[in-house]
Order: sequence, then C-alpha cells, then structure tokens
Amino acid sequence: MSVQVEKLENSTAKLTIEVSAEKFAEGMKQAYQKNKNRFNVQGFRRGKAPQAFIEKMYGPEVFYEDAANAVIPDAYQAAYDECELEIVSRPEIDVTQIKKGEPFIFTATVAVKPEVTLGDYKGIAVEKADLSVSEEEIDDAVRKVQESNARTVDVTDRAVEDGDIAKIDFEGFVDGEAFEGGKGTDYALTIGSHSFIDNFEEQIIGHSIGDAFDVNVTFPEEYGAENLAGKAAVFKVSVKGIQEKQLPEADDEFASEVSDFETMAEYRESLKNELAEKKEKEAKTAKEDAAVEKAVANASLSISDLQIRDTARSMINEMAQNFQQQGISLEMYLQYTGMTEDQLLEQMLPRAEQRIQSRAVLEAVAEAEGLTVSDEELDAKYQEIADQYKMELEKVKELLGENGKKGITGDLLVQKAISVIADNAVEQ
Repeated sequence: MSVQVEKLENSTAKLTIEVSAEKFAEGMKQAYQKNKNRFNVQGFRRGKAPQAFIEKMYGPEVFYEDAANAVIPDAYQAAYDECELEIVSRPEIDVTQIKKGEPFIFTATVAVKPEVTLGDYKGIAVEKADLSVSEEEIDDAVRKVQESNARTVDVTDRAVEDGDIAKIDFEGFVDGEAFEGGKGTDYALTIGSHSFIDNFEEQIIGHSIGDAFDVNVTFPEEYGAENLAGKAAVFKVSVKGIQEKQLPEADDEFASEVSDFETMAEYRESLKNELAEKKEKEAKTAKEDAAVEKAVANASLSISDLQIRDTARSMINEMAQNFQQQGISLEMYLQYTGMTEDQLLEQMLPRAEQRIQSRAVLEAVAEAEGLTVSDEELDAKYQEIADQYKMELEKVKELLGENGKKGITGDLLVQKAISVIADNAVEQ
C-alpha cells in the first residue's frame, strides 16, 4: 500500500491511497464469499459456483462494491497511521480506480487540526461585575422561600385575581371544530404562570365560580402542532373553583422554621452571604467567557467544513442522549419543533464552529504557556469520575484507556488555559 498526501485549503487534506492488486484480489474473494449464494449459475448448486464462473457470467463488477468496502477500512487505517497528520474528522471516501487485476485506488478527504496564530490573550479588557447585594434582592430571596412554604385556601367571595389558582374546565375549537389535546377537566391553572398560550390566563381574571365564557387566543406560528400553528382558537371555559396562596409572615418564627437561625435579621444576613457567593461564581464564569471570547476573536485560524459538520453531528448526538435521559427521543423533538434532522444539523453549524475555534485557541494558549498536567491532577480527575459513577479507580482507568487519558489531559490543559486568560484579564 502507498499513500500520497495533498494539503488543501481550510485545514483540509486529501490522502490518495493505493492498494496492491493482490490485496484487492483478497477483497474480491471476500465479496465472493459474501454474495455467492445470490447467484444462480447453470450446472452448479446455488452457492457452489466458483468465483471465476460468476465473474464470467455477470462480470467482475458485481463484486466491486463489496470488495472496496472490504479493503478500505484497513487501508485507510494504515494510511492514517503513516501520514502523520492530526486528522479531526471522518474521511470522505471517493474511489478513483477499481478494476480486477489492477491496484485499487481511492482518496480520503479529511479535516486536519487547524493551525492557530494567537493574538493578544493577556491583558484583555472585560467588564467589572457588580458584586453588591441589595436589600431588594434579599427581599426577593425571602419571598421565594415564603412562596415555597405558602398554603393554599379556597376563595368563594371574589373573582379570580392574578396569582390565584383557578380550577377550570375547558375545550378548544378551531373553525368551530374541537381539536385533539384541547380539552381539560378540573385543571388547576396558576394565573400568571404563562403555562398556557398567548393571553389565555389574563382572560380568566375577573371571572367568578360558576362563570362560563369564551377565551380567544391565537396559536404561535412556530407552534409544535402544525395543524394549530398560527390558527385562531376559541376555548369554552368554566370556572369551578378558586384558591389563593397565603404566604407566612417573614418574622423570627418563620426564620427559625426555614433555617438554622433564630431571628429574621440573622437569616437575611445568611441569604445575603449566599447571594454574594452566587454572584462571585457567576462573575468568575462571565469573566472567563468574555476573556476567552475576545482571545478567540484576536486569534486567526481556518477550520475545515468537514470538522464543523462532524462536530455538529456529535453535538446532535449529545442532545439526543440528554433527551433520552428525560424520556424524550430525538424524533419526538424534531416532530415537536417541525424540523428535519438536516435542518437541525444546519442550525448547529455556527455553534459547532464556535466550539472548535475556542478549543483550538485554548490548546494553542496551553502550548504557548508550556502548561502541563501532573500525575496528581490526572489521578484527581480519574477519582472524580470514579466517584460520579461509583466505580473503582483502576476500573475507570482501564475502561478509559489511552484515548480517554489523552482526552482528560486535554480538558485539564484547556481549563488551565482559561485560567491564564481570565487571571490576566483587566476588569474595567
């Protein structure tokens, strides 16, 4: 086997791989063994006709596709190992010569790791975050705890108000016809939750128990059900009950019940400290994101479309796995959004390109700074994974292998590069 490498634009390369005629003949034999039962040759029982007889009757071309598929994987792997390129995408294969008795030649177009020319990544100006905690923010935090400890009471002497829970029956109609999924009985609707479309909830306000009335809404143009998207609808609604939330008083007794503190003053101080800690973490993340974004913008690199598409596909796979954990399939998501998988892929491309750019620049910063990962840091990450999955440390190392170790090391180096950029950023 021989391989020729041609470097193309935008971090792309083409490998021209030549497989010997003898090796391709072995592929033809494999193709024959795979397909011999398909052919009916006079004078032979099915599956017993020699390869030469089948080729004479049908032509050797009948085996070409399977023969190519038989030899390409090993030939490409050998070329991958030999060419010394940092390949970062699956290959796009194109057969250029296929003929019995002659060398088999194909090309593999691949993306290679982009070369990065770093710009300024130290001393980057970022906006200084406001870490102060206002009394209003503390009040909001207290109110959230009050609401989580609220009790609901029945209301019979007034109409529905914002914030109430209205128990309703409803049925929706489009063009006078009831539609699937548009009916509910004894539905507890929190007014102001915006869980129903358009201004449905607002039209419940002011109605009392026993009232029956129409609610007019319009479904959004991007609504998941195509038969309802953009359509005007009328809901027949009746109010069957009203409940209101009663919040506990924000006093010392309340503080002692919901916290380890005896007074409201102490509890508010604790909430203030929690909010300050949360703001510090958010500010750190925001500073890192802003500084890295500018460092990436200051760098120059060219990325192959092949790598962008491969990364976008990986992101879709990640999305599908996350959906699966929630009991949702990717097909269900696509149906709900009205998109095809190709449309989702196109939508992912800009984010994929951004991910590649960030990673490439951060890896270049790590290299420029001479950053390294110690055995202790690597073991700590292994232990973190072991704890997460409740596995033995050595088992984790065994399962991840060298590729996993390389990936973890790369992730740790990227995180260190982020710290270098953020620590040297100037807050203004």
